[in-house]
Amino acid sequence: MNDLIYNNWYAMSDENLSKKIGEFVKHHRLQQNKTQSVIATQANISRSTLSLLERGETVTLSTLLRVLRVLEVLYVLDVFKVTQTISPIQLAKMQQNQRKRASGNIAAEEDLTDW
Repeated sequence: MNDLIYNNWYAMSDENLSKKIGEFVKHHRLQQNKTQSVIATQANISRSTLSLLERGETVTLSTLLRVLRVLEVLYVLDVFKVTQTISPIQLAKMQQNQRKRASGNIAAEEDLTDW
């Protein structure tokens, strides 16, 4: 990813970010050669609400998700995926607790199998 483009997201105002989202939605709608009315009907929203979204006006998150689903571009939400990470210190502690050698206490194990 180009660092210059990535940093521009932080420099943008909320209004400009909303407009970028609207441009994204409009671009994908047009790529699919669908009218606002068709997408709005499939998303169960009004055409004017979709128009507001495409212009970067305020709409609900639910509206945005409905439209993204209809356009089949929910993959953009992959950036929100949270993955669990282990710190190097936690990893070292876990490795320290791992068994390094067998105890050789076979008699105790035989008693359990006879039971």
